[in-house]
Amino acid sequence: MREGTFKVRKAKAAVLDAKMLGAPLGSRVTLVQFSSAFCTPCRTTRVLLSQMTADMADVAHLHIDAEANLDLVNRLNILSTPTTLILDKTGTEVGRAVGAPKRDEVFAAIASVK
Repeated sequence: MREGTFKVRKAKAAVLDAKMLGAPLGSRVTLVQFSSAFCTPCRTTRVLLSQMTADMADVAHLHIDAEANLDLVNRLNILSTPTTLILDKTGTEVGRAVGAPKRDEVFAAIASVK
């Protein structure tokens, strides 16, 4: 499992909305995780992000199957899984992280979005 590569980096400012993602955005932050069926780090990441955001009313975690959403994957230039996009309340991509995160890295990414 790739661990410790959850580095938030600036990304081209893609703007996503609930219709494109198939679920409502968080009122402050949305974590959009792209994963694939046979990716072990993807399953670990999904569980961690779901657990962490469960009690955060202003943060949403959305899971997207990369293989079933190739048009979106190509449009957003998702090159590997897991990839997590960090969106602000307007749906603007403010960061992107690749790999399995550590809990403190996720908290830092969420805290960086005002």
